[in-house]
Amino acid sequence: TCPEWKGFRPKPFLDFNFATEPCSYFVAGKIKASTLSLTVLVVIEMLNAFNALSEDGSLVKMPPCANPWLILACMGSMLVHAIILYVPFLAKIFAV
Repeated sequence: TCPEWKGFRPKPFLDFNFATEPCSYFVAGKIKASTLSLTVLVVIEMLNAFNALSEDGSLVKMPPCANPWLILACMGSMLVHAIILYVPFLAKIFAV
């Protein structure tokens, strides 16, 4: 278990300092990892939606402005994601 590990000293990030209790890193570190995972998934899905504009052509051949509703939907999704990350009440609900 974590208290038995000798020399385990995680580096501080954001406003977390683990000098006094290094095992708390696994609780605070989980929040950072889940936030990064959620952000990566949202961005990848938005890029995947743009890539599905055409059955035959890729995003390079088909301009994204061909479907303005898709652009609006992706911007809305990114806005909702940012709100979830930066509004404390929602961040607590989504554990990010």
